[in-house]
Amino acid sequence: MRRPLSARVAVGSTVFFAGQAVSTVLIATVTLLLAPAPFRQRQRWATLWNRFNLWWLRFCCGIDWEVEGLENIPDTPAIVMAKHQSAWETLALVLWFMPQCYVLKRELLRIPFFGWALFLMRPIAIDRSRGRKAGQQLLEQGRRRLAEGIWVIIFPEGTRLAPGERGRYHVGGAKLAFATGSPVVPVAHNAGHCWPRRSFFKYPGTIRVVIGPPVVPDGLSSTQINRRVEAWIEGTMERLEAAE
Repeated sequence: MRRPLSARVAVGSTVFFAGQAVSTVLIATVTLLLAPAPFRQRQRWATLWNRFNLWWLRFCCGIDWEVEGLENIPDTPAIVMAKHQSAWETLALVLWFMPQCYVLKRELLRIPFFGWALFLMRPIAIDRSRGRKAGQQLLEQGRRRLAEGIWVIIFPEGTRLAPGERGRYHVGGAKLAFATGSPVVPVAHNAGHCWPRRSFFKYPGTIRVVIGPPVVPDGLSSTQINRRVEAWIEGTMERLEAAE
């Protein structure tokens, strides 16, 4: 259901956008200058952009968050499969999973400043038109990232969905877990209520994030891993939606 637009929402969203644009150019420029530096040093600097914009979002738009399940995060990097409702989670996941890389569509790397700096974060940039070759790319690059101690962040539904909607869970992340033996950490949240997909406007509220127990692939097929992750995320989403 569309939330009513108020002057506070309109002004706050506009001011947030201005600060986000300026911070993108400034932090991306410095990140590009740090290209020769080690990856983890580049990423620590670049994620200042995430942290600034989360603070700026709270200041301008009144959006806060609370998280449960931090005790479920493994001591070593693994695979994260998260619900995708808004742009908020792409900012916030760095708070709990670092160092990290995203599995994302290759087109994002073409965005001036943002995409150029994003390239230096070593994402797994998929050309979805390549079908099986894209899946092989995820397996090969994902295996390398995990071996280097980098979390692999995947949105298994592949696109942002409105609250209450459910997409098909692609099996790529589960195949990576099966191939490497790495656990999958499922993440559910209701960010779409405060920052709706494809919307300029952001609405005040508290986003709830739940980090689930890892799904360990021992003895499971990739299909079984995927089903367990989907069942946990969607079951948790039902609980979050019921609380709205």
